[in-house]
Amino acid sequence: MMAAEVRHAVAAAMSSASALGLTVDDAIVLHNSNKLTLRLLPCDVVARVADGAWQASAAFEVELAQRLAETESPVAALEPRVAPLVYVRNGFVVTFWTYYEPVSVRAVEPRDYASGLARLHAGMRQIDVATPHFTDRVAEAQRLVASRDQTPALADADRELLSDTLQSLRRAIGEGGGDEQLLHGEPHPGNLLRTKQGLLFVDLETCCRGPVEFDIAHAPEAVSEHYPGAEPGVLRACRVLTLAMVAAWRWDRDDQFPNGRRAGRELLSEVRAALERYELDPGR
Repeated sequence: MMAAEVRHAVAAAMSSASALGLTVDDAIVLHNSNKLTLRLLPCDVVARVADGAWQASAAFEVELAQRLAETESPVAALEPRVAPLVYVRNGFVVTFWTYYEPVSVRAVEPRDYASGLARLHAGMRQIDVATPHFTDRVAEAQRLVASRDQTPALADADRELLSDTLQSLRRAIGEGGGDEQLLHGEPHPGNLLRTKQGLLFVDLETCCRGPVEFDIAHAPEAVSEHYPGAEPGVLRACRVLTLAMVAAWRWDRDDQFPNGRRAGRELLSEVRAALERYELDPGR
């Protein structure tokens, strides 16, 4: 969010929390991208704040968190002192979550990361909810790349690279014919908390259906060595596909990711390097 919007979002979160009986004197920004994550004090609650257009996805995330909690999946819990709802105030939607004090700044061990992700997938296999397919998310990235109005700063050569990569790898993974299930969608290190309760995943609104390799591809490469049964060929394709998808989002003219253009240029370089490393031809 832009600075002016952040001020209004913080005010919406604090006033919503106060109206629910929580004591709020201050708010610390934990993360700011297209949505805002705050730590409210002294009640020690996490508030996630987004533009009102995100109301449906916020409601889905709240419902999914409740259902996954019933399966004892490793996910962050909703704040128990308020009703598990999406709160709307001054054009923003606000949800409230438990705050977990970090226990370490060290990187998560690959074996532990893989174990936590496998536990999450096991819990997700126990519930049935309507979600997009992973190819729907790929199609969103393809539409961005195809639209010069939406991605005006994307150079022609880079546009062609992303278009070919998204199309060919989407098709290749779909033709793999492996088992599919409910997925987190973006279980990268930024969506993983290291807490006294163990590793917990956050940001469930990106959930989709697809092969587990699509999720594993968001984790560091060493994690896949400890995840049981991952198909190497599908995983390689998913790694490059996810890089191309994120690159497309960074070139969206409406993207609010900090330093998004620089990240977009770096991701384009990573896509080219990964295609060469894995000997994948996006033009096929």
